[in-house]
Amino acid sequence: MMHLTLTLAALGLACGWRLSYRSQGTVVERWHRALLSFLVPILLLTTSAIAILCMGPSGQMVTYWEGWSTYSGAIGLLVLALGWMGYLAIAAWRSLRSVRQQPLITLLGYRCRLLDLELPYSAQIGFWQPELVVSQGLVDLLDEAHLRAVLLHEAGHHHYRDTFWFFWLGWLKALTGWLPQTERLWQELLLLREIRADCWAAAQTEPLLLAESLVEVARAPWLQTQPHAAAFSCNIVNLRLQERVEALLNKGWQPAPRQLGSWLWLLFAALPLITIPFHH
Repeated sequence: MMHLTLTLAALGLACGWRLSYRSQGTVVERWHRALLSFLVPILLLTTSAIAILCMGPSGQMVTYWEGWSTYSGAIGLLVLALGWMGYLAIAAWRSLRSVRQQPLITLLGYRCRLLDLELPYSAQIGFWQPELVVSQGLVDLLDEAHLRAVLLHEAGHHHYRDTFWFFWLGWLKALTGWLPQTERLWQELLLLREIRADCWAAAQTEPLLLAESLVEVARAPWLQTQPHAAAFSCNIVNLRLQERVEALLNKGWQPAPRQLGSWLWLLFAALPLITIPFHH
């Protein structure tokens, strides 16, 4: 019953971790807490599947039916994960290829692709080296000072490589949407990602300019984006807009001491691998 016990234990710990999540503290503390609560349960399930795969379907501590059923399930999970990653990578590559067909311009010193779109929109789209995309509607809506503030926000996304990291986080979200609080954690991470880029931009321009740009853009409909796109208009509705503006004006994203103790919890996700030597 070793495989079944390992599977049930991993599921129980993953669900328990997610159910215990609470959003509290400063925005930086919330970022670390949300990221850990998002990642650790997923990594725990993944390492459990890898451990079962390494053990194989047979052994003295595993019955025939239970060994093959859990072994097949682990293979199915890993194949599904790789297949979905390929699907998302192809979709992201097609999106980037489409963006690169748009006119390339220089806007206030930034090289960007200009979209023939009436809605105000700006985003970084791609992977490690994304393309900056700006709509004609945004250029027409904002004056030079406010437009520069928005472009600095997008430069913040590039600085933190948000398109690259959120591609992988989006992949994990798609695979584990059935886990408790997945959507809540995802929305929290998206919001905090925008606050981080806002505050990065605010360190180089007048925060009030960016806050005013947020309010102005929020009046227009916003486009749904994919994980490989980091858009200025992402989640700027209702209370999220208020929270972003308050974080801007209060310099909410303040550097915090490195929380190495918190990240040691990632080692917790590797515990299932310890069971491999005991399988024989």
